[in-house]
Amino acid sequence: MKYGFHWNKWTRKTHYWGAFVIFIPIIIIIGTGILLQVKKEINWIQPTTTIGKIKNNPSISFDEILTIAKTVPDAEIHSWEDIDRLDVRIQAGMVKVRSKNNWEIQIDTQSGTILQQAYRRSDIIESIHDGSWFHDKVKLWIFLPTGIVLFILWITGVYMLILPYTIKWKRNLK
Repeated sequence: MKYGFHWNKWTRKTHYWGAFVIFIPIIIIIGTGILLQVKKEINWIQPTTTIGKIKNNPSISFDEILTIAKTVPDAEIHSWEDIDRLDVRIQAGMVKVRSKNNWEIQIDTQSGTILQQAYRRSDIIESIHDGSWFHDKVKLWIFLPTGIVLFILWITGVYMLILPYTIKWKRNLK
């Protein structure tokens, strides 16, 4: 009887247990990844970008942007501390104001009118996708190893796919 390392048995067991261990994180990553792929097409995930009246010529100041953003009650903006980020789109003639509670306000950079206001879910979906929504340690200690195990599953899967063909090829050479 021959004793030693059996690649076939090892790859099958690795594939089986690896898939079992990463099942839940991989479902989360795949589900949120699909949503992130279509975020520009589905307004529920991320509001569409509207275009201002005059492009490439912003005339409102940051103070005016803050004053305008304060008029949107859903955004709950009272000062600069309530704003997560400003996304200035000069070619589109508008600025996106993202509040810390995930509301997005799009303001015309020429007239100062509010072009659109909507809840933005893409940032939450992205944080679920990378694991940081659960906890920063989950991102590093669960979702990163899940990616590594998925890579190993891919390698063992390719090996198990190619193995029958190599055996058949070797048999035909004899």
